[in-house]
Amino acid sequence: MKISDMSWGQVEAYLQDDDLCVLPLGSTEQHAGLSLSVDSILAEKVAVDAAEPLGVPVFPVLPYGLTPYFAAYPGTISLRVESYVAVIRDILDGLYRQGFRRIVMVNGHGGNAPAGAFAIEWMADHPGTSVKFHNWWSAPRTMARVQETDPVASHASWMENFPWTRLVEANDRTQKPMIDLQRMRAMDPERVRAYLGDGNFGGVPQRPDDEMHAIWEIGVEETRAVIEGPWE
Repeated sequence: MKISDMSWGQVEAYLQDDDLCVLPLGSTEQHAGLSLSVDSILAEKVAVDAAEPLGVPVFPVLPYGLTPYFAAYPGTISLRVESYVAVIRDILDGLYRQGFRRIVMVNGHGGNAPAGAFAIEWMADHPGTSVKFHNWWSAPRTMARVQETDPVASHASWMENFPWTRLVEANDRTQKPMIDLQRMRAMDPERVRAYLGDGNFGGVPQRPDDEMHAIWEIGVEETRAVIEGPWE
């Protein structure tokens, strides 16, 4: 259930019996012809779909992350590492003060890895808490289904093209060769844009929706398993 659909009184009542919640993490960055909010849309939706049957509250997605390499693409907004970690700290502190002791971060953006590293430090300063950092798209079963469907898949390609992230149908479904990620990481934003072009890292832009729904179902199942536990 979404926190945005709850009142403070309902949250207070929930905390009388449970201390578990979910925090989705996203970003606002280029995704070729897809929405700039792909990572936020997917992180929040997979969290809500997974948590709904469990009755676990899901907080609004954090829509900004770490994506400096895409800064030359209009619409991309990146936080500095220190700013991002400070925001994560404030959110975790706020959840702790409210009474939440078990927190699942459902992450939709690879660049947000520092949040997971910080969570380990934060737990050391808050005995009795447990934080899980879950990259939903790269979880074992989900990624295995992606590879089984089409091994040429990456950022802004078909593997992120769901009906809820798609802006228009892709008429040209030519497969783009995979980029050299190590080479890209050594470029400044302007050179990254010149190298990537539309922004797709590699793969066809779109695959059939039945294949995407099959991947999504596995992603939701894996995320739900993380939420359910076991917990320490």
